[in-house]
Amino acid sequence: MTSSTSSQMSSQTSSASNQRKIRYAVVGLGWFAQQAAMPSFAQSENSELVALVSDDPTKLQELGQKYNVQHTYSYEQYEECLNSGEVDAVYIALPNHLHREYTVRTAEQGIHVLCEKPMAVTADECEEMIRACESNDVKLMIAYRLHLEPANLAAIEVVQSGQIGEPRIFNSVFTQQVTDESNIRLKDETGGGTIDDIGIYCINAARYLFQDEPIEVFAFAGTNGEPRFSEVEEMATAVLRFSNDRLATFTVSFGAASVSTYQVVGTKGDLRLDPAYSWNGELKHYLTVNGETQERSFPDHSQLAAEFTYFSNCILNDTQPEPSGQEGLNDVRIIRSLYQSIKLERPVRIARLDDHQHPTIDQAISQPPNAEQPDLVNASTPNG
Repeated sequence: MTSSTSSQMSSQTSSASNQRKIRYAVVGLGWFAQQAAMPSFAQSENSELVALVSDDPTKLQELGQKYNVQHTYSYEQYEECLNSGEVDAVYIALPNHLHREYTVRTAEQGIHVLCEKPMAVTADECEEMIRACESNDVKLMIAYRLHLEPANLAAIEVVQSGQIGEPRIFNSVFTQQVTDESNIRLKDETGGGTIDDIGIYCINAARYLFQDEPIEVFAFAGTNGEPRFSEVEEMATAVLRFSNDRLATFTVSFGAASVSTYQVVGTKGDLRLDPAYSWNGELKHYLTVNGETQERSFPDHSQLAAEFTYFSNCILNDTQPEPSGQEGLNDVRIIRSLYQSIKLERPVRIARLDDHQHPTIDQAISQPPNAEQPDLVNASTPNG
């Protein structure tokens, strides 16, 4: 990482330490909220966890004690939480089909929203979320943690620098085993499915590496007939066509070994990240030019703490988050087009997506890694 980038990251975090902290409620206390998000508040200088929202009283009691959170609410008490005067922002970690409802309800009470991805199940829901936040003058950020992650942002810098020549091809594999049949990722009614849950990482990476939007997509889905895949596909493969006939392909699966990698191939070389999308642990670059490969490692850090720090800075400094509602809407439009292609068994053109800012290396934030992997309360990992 360059010295200028390091100083930018330092200034982003140090400036926040001199200001008040943004107070967050975490809404939805599933696996990712417990494993990744809640422990990360301790690593953010300008963010603090002050409230929990769940319909599970055991979660509220035990997690409230663990994180010294005094304010706990059921979903029926959500408006009470928003009107308590104790909360500045919410982190929505609910199933996808609830994102719209809770974002709109939050915005209508004047509270800022950090919503997990995918933003919602349909483009119409995304647009309603954007309107609600704009009309109530609150910030809306979609939780694209890799927009702040140094390895992925450095990959953008490498690709755009010309080191690999003109980028022509993006290819990615993102797979894992989801064995718990009750997991929301395997439920159609909650907005589950491979493309929504993990394909969105591949779609978003192709967009930020090419710094462009796709104009046409083609996708296939497959299943091995196991009962756990009775509602959603086991795997999907997609092709995204960008301007100048650049192609992005990816395969995602809930029934294969854990793989998280992408490769960008240019006219002079290629860049591979392996792992690429992980929320914790070391990430690695493999840059090959003229037959010579250079390896670069990026140390483990708290990606969720970086996310909270960035959003809190946006609130404190009254700036618009880069991973905006428009960013989330564009991805959802692409996802819906991919599922339409699967259904129609043909390519689908995408209406022009709104141009907006893509992430750059200037956004990189690196926070210390979380101190521990906490014990889960009435929750399990996707692989059981």
